[in-house]
Amino acid sequence: METNRQKKIAGLLQQDLGDILGRAVQNGGLTNLILSVTKVAITVDLTLAKVYISVFPSEQGKEILKAIQSNSFQIKHEVAQRVRHQLRKMPDLSFFLDDSLEYLSQIEHSLKGEENPIENPELLIKRKKS
Repeated sequence: METNRQKKIAGLLQQDLGDILGRAVQNGGLTNLILSVTKVAITVDLTLAKVYISVFPSEQGKEILKAIQSNSFQIKHEVAQRVRHQLRKMPDLSFFLDDSLEYLSQIEHSLKGEENPIENPELLIKRKKS
């Protein structure tokens, strides 16, 4: 269970990361891409933040995730500049792809088609836990 402090820091980081990454996408000329930070989970000792991002269209997700991971030091530095008055130590950032929208889309598509997962549950792909 998350403490109130963890929730507040996660909300603060989610807002700032969403702004920073959204601006980076616009400046990079990717006008047909939507990127959002869906969740930030922080460890109890506040040293690590898991950042889940959602990319639309999802085909470019892995490519965008690699670009974000390769620039994670600069992203952490920019976030640290924004939150320097609220946090003493900036947590390390780990980025993950959030596939929940793609998973829901797959379920909706399956329910509308002949391959109904309610009638045959083995049609659904098992999700990886991260």
